Amino acid sequence: MVCLGNICRSPLAEGIMKARAAEAGLPWTVDSAGTGYWHTGELPDRRSIQVGRKYGIDITDQRARQFQPDDFDRFDRIFVMDVNNRRDVLILAKNEEHRSKVSLILDETHPGKDRSVPDPYYDDNGFETVYEMLDEACRRFIASSGY
Repeated sequence: MVCLGNICRSPLAEGIMKARAAEAGLPWTVDSAGTGYWHTGELPDRRSIQVGRKYGIDITDQRARQFQPDDFDRFDRIFVMDVNNRRDVLILAKNEEHRSKVSLILDETHPGKDRSVPDPYYDDNGFETVYEMLDEACRRFIASSGY
């Protein structure tokens, strides 16, 4: 799960996907990162923590980190939150195999529409909407993954 700073959207997406995978009995490794380095080592935004907690998901064990080229080798899928994140991640891809792993997470709910998860950083009310979008996308991904 990748967003800009790895404090709002991607930590929430990581927490949701971990929770939904666990519910489905899937032993997946899920992680998140940001394309930027500004928040490295920080906790997720308090509002992401609050909305996750509201739905029984604790993301306080996460710390922000920057996306690294070796993440292409560590993960089978790389979900990005918006088209800018996709562009920034694809710049680091070394080959077509790496590029094929990258997709917008909202392609799970709106295939081919290039829909972005809005960054809620400047909108306190946006965290709930972001949670709902990510939860639906994670549920659909798991349902379509054949497990």
